[in-house]
Amino acid sequence: MALYFAHESCYIDDNVQIGEDTKIWHFSHIMSHTVIGEHCSFGQNCVVGPKVTIGSGVKVQNNISIYEGVEVEDDVFLGPSMVFTNVINPRAFIQRKEEFKKTLLKKGCSIGANATIVCGITIGEYALIGSGAVVNKDVLPYALMVGVPARQIGWVSRAGNTLEFNNENIAVDPFDNTQYKIINNQLEAM
Repeated sequence: MALYFAHESCYIDDNVQIGEDTKIWHFSHIMSHTVIGEHCSFGQNCVVGPKVTIGSGVKVQNNISIYEGVEVEDDVFLGPSMVFTNVINPRAFIQRKEEFKKTLLKKGCSIGANATIVCGITIGEYALIGSGAVVNKDVLPYALMVGVPARQIGWVSRAGNTLEFNNENIAVDPFDNTQYKIINNQLEAM
């Protein structure tokens, strides 16, 4: 008996590992050689794989395809209809599967609805990508990114709150009173 839930309309290929208490909803397809951690949730109409690794505690909203080359660490949130790419210069008439670029989503980052993540980049821990943004370069941990192309407009806490800094470049998150400081254009929890 499976320790995860998959709706009867799902397809789950052979050679897949799915962690305990993960839920996979309507019309989703988990392709071969994919590894999914515990306590994840996949909304309707998701396609994952082949050869994708997803950590634990990941929330994948409706209408998302996670292609080969994408790696998702723990506690990542993927908003509805956000998009990954896996080839820089696609052509219908040229097969480029050997050219897939690695895209890494680090622990705790969040991607807003309808955002596009261009392949070959890393999104840092706890970064927040605004809805509709097009991310085409690496994103610093805790960075708040918006726009087309995405640009950094601030910093967010581990809880996802926008941070306001004093004259000493220190901010306090009202969620849990964690202090953050900007050091050499990097945000660090104190």
